[in-house]
Formats: sequence, structure tokens, C-alpha cells
Amino acid sequence: MSLEALSRLVEDGESEEAREAAKNLLSAGQDPIEMIECMTRTMARVGDQFAKLEIFLPEIMLAGEALSAVVAEMAPYLEKAGGQRIKGKVVLGVVKGDLHEIGKNIVKLILETNGFQVRDLGYNVDALTFVKEAEAMGADIIGASSLMTTTMPRQKEIIDILKEKGIRDRYKVIIGGAPTSRLWADKIGADLYCPDARSTPDLIAALLK
Repeated sequence: MSLEALSRLVEDGESEEAREAAKNLLSAGQDPIEMIECMTRTMARVGDQFAKLEIFLPEIMLAGEALSAVVAEMAPYLEKAGGQRIKGKVVLGVVKGDLHEIGKNIVKLILETNGFQVRDLGYNVDALTFVKEAEAMGADIIGASSLMTTTMPRQKEIIDILKEKGIRDRYKVIIGGAPTSRLWADKIGADLYCPDARSTPDLIAALLK
């Protein structure tokens, strides 16, 4: 078994086979950081294929499930690799009306490996839920992803609710997703726009300083 073989299993949406492959690789001493980098490249390819209409929603959802299976196997190894120091607490999710969580899953994986504690809310998450979960967790960051232009206003709703509750200054709000931009972040008053998963930990760390 190799990282390339694991990558193919994830791309093909073979969850159980991918889980077993990840388990075997880790047991054999595979570096979990290298696995993360491989999975990041893999899901970037899947995203490109989806954007080019080479694959469709069912295929990308199956790939996401396979990725989740791999991440589940990696969790204890990532904890050992990342150490115990928590750099920050993040509530992360995909906004209401949006069912695409591939990018969010990659961001979660990379954040956890880089020392952040992440509460994953999944997809189709109501704006008020982001706020309630952030309060319950004592989060530093609220991260909201939108993959469709029609759901982008849901990101603004989170900020509006924080303002209405008088707690806007307690949290840094970061946004991301294919249709979003730095211009959009500035327009809605978000603290940070993250253009890709790989740069997210460094951007957040800098924001929290």
C-alpha cells in the first residue's frame, strides 16, 4: 500500500478500503503529516474535477466520505504529531443551504494538525447555531464556508447576530469558499478571508496574535 493508492481510493469514494489503507499505512510508520499533504492534494484534484464538470455531486460527496474515514483513522496519530498545546478554538461549518463540505473537511484536518481545537458543525448550518456553538465552546474563531453565491449572505448573518447580541468583539469571524473573496469579507465585516486550506492555520495564527 502507498500514499498514491490511498489517494486513488479517496478519489474513487471507497470509504472502507480507504480507512483500511490509512490504518495499514499508519501502522507501518507512515508520517501523518505526509498523509495530510497527500489528502490535501487529492481533494484539490477532486475539487478541480468537480469545477470542470468531469465529476458530479454524488462523486464528490463519496470522496468526502472517504476522506472523513481516513481522517478518523489519523486522529490519534495527528494528536501525537501536533502536541498538546492548543493555539486556538475554532467553530467550523458550512452555512445553511450549502451541502458541500469537502473544503471544510480539509481545513478542519489541517487546523487540528497545526494545534487548533475544532468543533465541526458539518454542513447546512444555521447562522444562529454558529453563534451558540461558539459561546458553548468558548471559541476564539468562527469559520463559515460558502460554496454557492446564493448562500454567501448566510455568512453575513453570523456577523449580524453577533452584533445584535453585543458579542461581536469576542470572536474573529473567518470566511472561505469558492465564490467568496477578500472584497466580500471586507463588505460584510469579516475579520479574515482564507483563500485556501493550506494557508488557513498561518492566517488564523497571525490574526490571534
